[in-house]
Amino acid sequence: MSVETLARIQFAFTIAFHYIYPPLSIGLGVVLVLMEGMFLKTRNPMYERLTRFWIRIFALIFGIGVATGIVMEFEFGTNWATYSRYVGDIFGSALAAEGIFAFALESGFLGVLLFGWNRVTPRVHFFSTVMVALGSMFSAIWIVVANSWQQTPAGFHIVGTGLTARAEITDFWAMVFNPSSVDRLSHAIVGAFLAGSFLVLSVSAWYLLKGRFVASSQAAFKIALLVATLAGLGQLFTGHHSANGVAVNQPAKLAAFEGHYAASAPANLYLLGWVNNKTHKVTGLSIPGGLSFLVHQDLKAPVRGLDSFRPEDRPPVNFVFQTYHLMVAIGVTLIGLTLLASFLLWRGRLWRTRWLLGVFVGAVLLPQLANQLGWYSAEVGRQPWVVYGLLRTSAALSKAVTAGQVWFSLILFTLVYALLFALFLYLLNKKIQHGPDEGEELSESSHLSPASKRNNPVISHDAPTASGAALSHVSDL
Repeated sequence: MSVETLARIQFAFTIAFHYIYPPLSIGLGVVLVLMEGMFLKTRNPMYERLTRFWIRIFALIFGIGVATGIVMEFEFGTNWATYSRYVGDIFGSALAAEGIFAFALESGFLGVLLFGWNRVTPRVHFFSTVMVALGSMFSAIWIVVANSWQQTPAGFHIVGTGLTARAEITDFWAMVFNPSSVDRLSHAIVGAFLAGSFLVLSVSAWYLLKGRFVASSQAAFKIALLVATLAGLGQLFTGHHSANGVAVNQPAKLAAFEGHYAASAPANLYLLGWVNNKTHKVTGLSIPGGLSFLVHQDLKAPVRGLDSFRPEDRPPVNFVFQTYHLMVAIGVTLIGLTLLASFLLWRGRLWRTRWLLGVFVGAVLLPQLANQLGWYSAEVGRQPWVVYGLLRTSAALSKAVTAGQVWFSLILFTLVYALLFALFLYLLNKKIQHGPDEGEELSESSHLSPASKRNNPVISHDAPTASGAALSHVSDL
């Protein structure tokens, strides 16, 4: 393989692995705010136990996310030196803002979140929870701003020529609010809400199927379902606005999303299909004129197609087509699941619908897949440009790096990340198996007679004692 291909594979692998964790922490932060808010409102200790439990999982996700994110910054300098020089002024300001205004806020208040339960008042602790949630979102803001500038550059001028050329900021706020930043940020944040809320839904559904922590799992499921339902519906709007922005700013990418080749003609909206890049035909199920209607509110309005671009300026069409449509299909599935669960909850039948709870256990993977596929669609759809219309990916490579060096680091990263992922799954499973503290299962069933407890299928017979739970809590910290 060429150095360019290997370097792109390496960066795609490292950022895809890292991107598992920030969306989880952002979405879980919102759920934590709601859980602890319910504790302050009701003073029900059940919500305190839930918050304590999910804060420990949040801390695990945060730690792995930090460890996996550092690697990418080194890759900028090792594999992509020309790119780093070109965008250094832009990325430097955005990443500095992320470190000062986001990471410091999130990590600082995380200490209070973890260890301040008996050291600060409940309201101060709740304030810390809100700050951690906001910090995770602020971090996403600056990262998305930096990435969006690559998609739609603004607020800059070019200094130097050739290999010494670099983009220099002329208007900081024009750089921040570049044409795609708000649309892409809203879409990414709502996707993160889905990832975090579906993690809570999955674990809560598993507890309910096992008959463990029944009352608290039902409460957690309701909170997460509210977040997931609103986020799923919100994706319809953020996705539509983002696609409209792509139509204006990156028409080649939009044409690749739908396999639209004709230079200027009405465009269909495909539900599924396969693109033949040789014949410029798409075989699949489509809505005639659907893309034209979404972009121009006119079924017969022309949409710029791939034939209006030089072949060397087109992205890999079928790959982008498939990832985009899989993302949309998963998004629609998530909306359907949350609306069905909300309807059954309203009718009082959700907790008896065991097959749906089983679906939610496995559905934790769907938002993660949708986020990854959306990222692939956006980044591969931008090709062959690393900075759209200005710097080609092939020109952004380090001139001294060799294929062998990239191979070695790729293999090494794969091994290290595999170990990190195994450690993450082990620790996550351990915390889930342990569950909330303070012998909740026993306390929830304390009103039952001994005979009723033996005959009740939802009461676990291995519930920990209060003292045992306290010791487990200390060992977890």
